[in-house]
Amino acid sequence: MVKNAELAKAMRDIGFLTEVEDGDNAQFKARAYYRAADTIASLLENVADIYGRQGVAGLLEIPSIGKAIAAKIEEFIKTGRMRHLEELKEKIPINVDEFYGIEGIGPKTVKMLYDKLQIKSLAELETAASQGRLRNVPGFTERKEQDILKRIEFFKRGKGRRIIGEIYPLAKQIEARLLKVQGVKKAVAAGSLRRMKETIGDIDYLVVADDPEKVMEFFVRMPEVDEVIGRGPAKAFVRLAGNIDADLLVVPEESWGSALQYFTGSKEHSVETRKIAIAKGLRLNEWGVFKGDKRVAGATEEQVYQSLGLQWIPPEIRENAGEIVLAKKNQLPELIEYGSLKGDLQVHSENSDGTATIEEMARAAREFGLDYIAITDHTKSLALAGGLDEDELMEQIDRIAEINDRLEGVRVLSSAEVNIMKDGSLDMPSNVLDKLDIVGAAIHSNFNLPIDIQTERLVKAAKNPSVDILFHPTGRLINKREGYPVDIEKVIEAALDTNTVLEIDAHYDRLDLKDEYVRMAARKGVKLVIDSDAHHPIHFAYLMFGIAQARRGWARQQDVLNTLPTDKLLKALK
Repeated sequence: MVKNAELAKAMRDIGFLTEVEDGDNAQFKARAYYRAADTIASLLENVADIYGRQGVAGLLEIPSIGKAIAAKIEEFIKTGRMRHLEELKEKIPINVDEFYGIEGIGPKTVKMLYDKLQIKSLAELETAASQGRLRNVPGFTERKEQDILKRIEFFKRGKGRRIIGEIYPLAKQIEARLLKVQGVKKAVAAGSLRRMKETIGDIDYLVVADDPEKVMEFFVRMPEVDEVIGRGPAKAFVRLAGNIDADLLVVPEESWGSALQYFTGSKEHSVETRKIAIAKGLRLNEWGVFKGDKRVAGATEEQVYQSLGLQWIPPEIRENAGEIVLAKKNQLPELIEYGSLKGDLQVHSENSDGTATIEEMARAAREFGLDYIAITDHTKSLALAGGLDEDELMEQIDRIAEINDRLEGVRVLSSAEVNIMKDGSLDMPSNVLDKLDIVGAAIHSNFNLPIDIQTERLVKAAKNPSVDILFHPTGRLINKREGYPVDIEKVIEAALDTNTVLEIDAHYDRLDLKDEYVRMAARKGVKLVIDSDAHHPIHFAYLMFGIAQARRGWARQQDVLNTLPTDKLLKALK
């Protein structure tokens, strides 16, 4: 059976190669394939199953799938091939996968390097840069050559772990399928996925079942399995499509809690809990908590922690970062709950670089359970993202007012993602910004400035009375870009002094702020918001990852402003 990961990859390959072949003329065409890839990768149901039930009509109901793309998906499902992709690869024989994740090496650069130096792979690019051959290509300098070497090294360091948003839909799809196997009582994906870490190395499944052999057989024969690495009476190890390793362990019901605690981790947290057990004359392992040969706990995690004299600890904060000390005192914070957000304050429409109208985004937000959204289209200096100028932004304010007059159940706030310029000023005047309900500001260029200048850009923006929120404050892209150098403590202090809100960007390739910065900000009393950075209606689902990031940063509901109703939120801003 064709897998979603394979289809999403094919769509991304076509998008990338289309841009390589046709350059700027293909930007919108390529974007359609990228959107389709994102949508397919995020689906919890297999696209082949949808096609099997409803044919092409079912494919057309999937967001971002039009007739042309649906025809290619149908071809791939039926034949395992996509002729259009094969033709593109014949024309441009580069290893597309290797160039996806490297910041600054986009389709234009790949085309230039292929035309001038016949570079087809990451290894060839690294060799050429090391030999100083890139600087002879138009547009390249020695400094840019060194930057590329640094980016390649950063990319290679993160290559062993996958971004959570790329893994989560598949992991949960398999989890749900395991729960439907006859005789299975419990099934869960544990490990770093259950802790909602930014990146995932592999997937660890735990199952309680009447017939372990039946579960083993089902697991190793799943359509996602490319290779069975090992198999025993109650264990199986497989490699899934996309080169992801997955393990399955079937445990007795009386050991469920201890196995879940053990295989959730983290390693550092588990070491500490075992030390506590030893100090109490107990033995803790994946099978239970034992006093001599007698099992005294193990059926639930709550039992396990209680036997150690600890409050149950949420998986997201099991990092041995102070949680055990507080659990001994029954003083763990009440973390923000999933589903507690009432609004999303970074949403893009087709008026800049989004893919849907304002009204379509609002209706999708309502269906997702949100009470309000802020439309934060980019502003004029970000021309590549279709940034709005002053007149266009004023027109959009009026359009949003009209939409609010006819919409029920959701409110649209007028906003913008204003660009912070090199000197820390904004690319939009205050007399326009002050007419918006909310103003967010972000850095989108000049990432290589020294740390003191970069920090001052954010501090100056925070001090601007028109700015309510600093969006994705460090500019990182996980496994792709480290972000610009910034003294985050100074930014947090400036946010506190000026009542500026810091954003947790929930898009899974950003998750910016990092969890440690979230904890630092919350401890100081700086308010946060969690936003999806939605460019498509399906992206509202990313809010879950932002909440997980906030939880890993020990944030409580009162730390996050968009858990408030609209009017209270607006009053809490500058």
